[in-house]
Amino acid sequence: MTTISTTKTIFSGFGGQGVLMMGYVLATSGMEEDKHVTYLPSYGAEVRGGTANCTVTVSDEPIASPVASFPDFAVLMNTPSLIKFESGVKSGGIVFLNRDLVDVRPKRRDIHVVSIPVNSIAKRLGNTRGANMVMIGAFVQKTGLVSLKSVIKSVKSIFQKKGTKIHKMNTLALKEGAAFVDGLLGS
Repeated sequence: MTTISTTKTIFSGFGGQGVLMMGYVLATSGMEEDKHVTYLPSYGAEVRGGTANCTVTVSDEPIASPVASFPDFAVLMNTPSLIKFESGVKSGGIVFLNRDLVDVRPKRRDIHVVSIPVNSIAKRLGNTRGANMVMIGAFVQKTGLVSLKSVIKSVKSIFQKKGTKIHKMNTLALKEGAAFVDGLLGS
């Protein structure tokens, strides 16, 4: 008997942090692996600096609704996002926090927390705009929802008009995020 897997993720942060792009990358990577996906973006009127979030559902079967009530995972890039979305995460779910911009810890004890200094890692790599790529690399490495290989391929396709330099920077950021999570698992 095969088990059907449907996983819901919410990505949230300030506009300009690449939150919608993280969701789009996950959705595109899921399609790359022949999975069923939905991608539902939502953002305020003043996108850069305002709030932005999206929900992505990845499944082995057709998806009835793109609404991600009680997501399995939450990727939260700032404190307001943690405050807004912590309570909705499924019990036993995982919250991924941008340690550089989230200055509080979740209050719930029935969820797992993975705290990653994505801005610091991106800055060390010389690409401050790559914090979202660091985060999505860490996310897929920890969850296994899609492979890092599929993410790298999707990112290359999405940004192909930006050139080889951008692809190399994004790939490095993705791999650094994955390596950071591997370091957490090994400790």
